[in-house]
Amino acid sequence: MIIIGEKLNSSIKSVAAAIEKKDTAFLQKLAQDQVAAGAHYLDVNTGIFMEKEGELLTWLCELVQEVVEVPLCIDSPNPAALAQALPVIKKKPIINSLSLEQERYSRTIPLVKQYGTEVVALCMDDAGIPRGSAQRLDIARKLVERLTSDGVAIEDIYLDIMLQPIATDEQSGLVALETIGMLRREFPTVHITCGLSNISFELPSRRLLNQAFAVAQISHGMDALIIDPLDGRMMSLLCSMRALMGHDDFCSDYLTAHRSGRLVT
Repeated sequence: MIIIGEKLNSSIKSVAAAIEKKDTAFLQKLAQDQVAAGAHYLDVNTGIFMEKEGELLTWLCELVQEVVEVPLCIDSPNPAALAQALPVIKKKPIINSLSLEQERYSRTIPLVKQYGTEVVALCMDDAGIPRGSAQRLDIARKLVERLTSDGVAIEDIYLDIMLQPIATDEQSGLVALETIGMLRREFPTVHITCGLSNISFELPSRRLLNQAFAVAQISHGMDALIIDPLDGRMMSLLCSMRALMGHDDFCSDYLTAHRSGRLVT
C-alpha cells in the first residue's frame, strides 16, 4: 500500500496560514511527522495562492526536501506552476494530475515526459466526471493507452477513480468500489488512487467514514491512498489489511507495529 500524505495542502487553513507567513518550522515539522507516521510520498499543494502558486510551490518543495527524503507528489492542475517547481525536485515525483480533457492532457504530458515523472490520471474527460463505473473504466482505458503511447511506463500511472461524496450521491461509494474492482482486473500493474476524504465531505465524524471506506477500497484492489497518515487508527487499519490480504509475510510488519505500540485499537 502506497501512502501519500495529504497534509501539506493549502486548502487546509493552518497550512495556508503557514505558507503565507513562511512559517518554515511548522511546515517542515508537518512534513517530518507525516513521514515518521508512514507516508511514502508527500502531496504538496499551494493552489489557493493562484497568482503566486508556482513561486510558492517551488519554495515549499525546496523547504520540504531539506528535511525529508521521500519523493513528492506535486499537486496542481496548473502546468505553469508545475513547470516552475519541477526543476528543483530531487527524487522522481508524481505529477498530480492530468485527465483525458484535451487541453489539460496536452499541456501536462510534456512535463511528465521531460522529467520522467509518475502521474495521477483522473478518470474524467471533457464531458466532466462520469456517473457510473463503466464510463470510468472506458476513460481509464483511453488514458492508459494514451499515456503508454506517450512513453509513460504502466507502473508509473496512478488512475484516480474520481471519488464523489456520499452526502450528495448515496451510490457514489458503491460506484467507487465497482470502479476499483474493474480497474484492478483490467490493469493489474497500474496503481489505483483517490482522495479518500472526498467520500465523507459535509458529513459528521468524517474520520470514521474515511477509515471504513479505506478498508473497503483495499479489499477491492486500491493500492495508493492519499490520506492523513497522522490518523493513527487509519494507519493501524491499513497495517491490519496488509496482513489480512496476504501482503505481509508471516504478519511480520503487523507484529512489529504491535510490539512498538503503533497499533491503535
